Amino acid sequence: MEFIKNQLDGYGMSEQTMGYLSNLIMVVFIAVVSILANFIAKKIVLKTIIHIVNNNRYTWDNIILEKKVFHKLSHLVPAIIIYYSASIFPPYQALIEKAAFTYMTIVTITVFNALLNAFDAIYRSFEVSKIRPIKGYIQVAKIVLFIVGGIVVISNLIGQNPLIILSGLGALSAVLMLIFKDSILGLVAGVQLSSNDMVRVGDWIEMPKYHADGDVIDITLNTVKVMNFDKTITMIPSYALISDSFKNWRGMQASGGRRIKRSIFIDTSSISFCTREMIDEFLKIHYLTDYVTTRLDEINAYNMEHRINTESKVNGRQLTNVGVFREYIHQYLKNHPKIHKEMTMIVRQLAPGDNGLPLEIYAFSNDINWGVYESVQADIFDHIFAVAPTFGLRAFQNPTGHDIVQLKESAEFSREY
Repeated sequence: MEFIKNQLDGYGMSEQTMGYLSNLIMVVFIAVVSILANFIAKKIVLKTIIHIVNNNRYTWDNIILEKKVFHKLSHLVPAIIIYYSASIFPPYQALIEKAAFTYMTIVTITVFNALLNAFDAIYRSFEVSKIRPIKGYIQVAKIVLFIVGGIVVISNLIGQNPLIILSGLGALSAVLMLIFKDSILGLVAGVQLSSNDMVRVGDWIEMPKYHADGDVIDITLNTVKVMNFDKTITMIPSYALISDSFKNWRGMQASGGRRIKRSIFIDTSSISFCTREMIDEFLKIHYLTDYVTTRLDEINAYNMEHRINTESKVNGRQLTNVGVFREYIHQYLKNHPKIHKEMTMIVRQLAPGDNGLPLEIYAFSNDINWGVYESVQADIFDHIFAVAPTFGLRAFQNPTGHDIVQLKESAEFSREY
């Protein structure tokens, strides 16, 4: 400034005119220096950084570049020049410093915000992010960043110590707790969900209370986003997964098997002892040949040992059609290519009731894909229903309108003849 005034003094200007003109020249000079510094930062330094990032073997720095961390950082250069040039203009020094410092604070906040976004994106590139998501913690860090940044900006503008504003916020703690209630609950829930490994991105969860039944696609501070199988999106509060009950199907997906648990109801009036003709037919069935032969040998040996009169089937041990049918289903499942052989496989009788005798198939398919699973289950029961008459069994079914019409026609035919 003194150099400019000395140069202008030789032109015989008045003191006031020389002061205005020297200030104007200095402002233009600082503006030119700031623009030049900004140009160097963006066109030379930034391009050099981009070239280094794009030509190394690391990938995490590319994500930082994508989030424009370095681009935002370059905005600090002209602001720093203006801030340290404020002393040249004593009457306006405080105002210039406040404006420049406020701008630098805002730019710093945006840089750290972009850096947190980049850190989240880098973390998501690892498989551990599905097990231990940190998006909730990132959001908490952003809340703290914006609060601290806001306090610094306000304290700078009003010329007060930030600690004074913080002490004033202490009196508003109850209000802040009310405002950030969901965020606090979400943070606590996020810690519990993560530490106990209760839910991950990609898990299939079922929560009827919120009509959620699908895959978790995102876990944030306040919500867990679920894409249902009908492609609708359900938002569940994070703390609801702690306070309420939900079903996580991850265990099924990890096991590689999906449970089949369904019954066929047998008409109890069709259950009987096996006749010689039935046994001869059973011996022709591939899955039953060994079983029937072995069982007949055991039964005959037992009956002979105990001198049982076999003229009556009530005496001693006998084969029943439902017992042979149960063994057939078990052997059929053991030889089915889509049934998981290393997991539980049971064909059992449940308590008979109004709908007949339930024969329950309890097994696991070796493909957890929903469409494949339903197809396997349908194929198995198609076969079971089709072969039941071979064993002299009838599947139970409540009378329909067609059955009633048939009975009525049969009764009318009987009366006529």
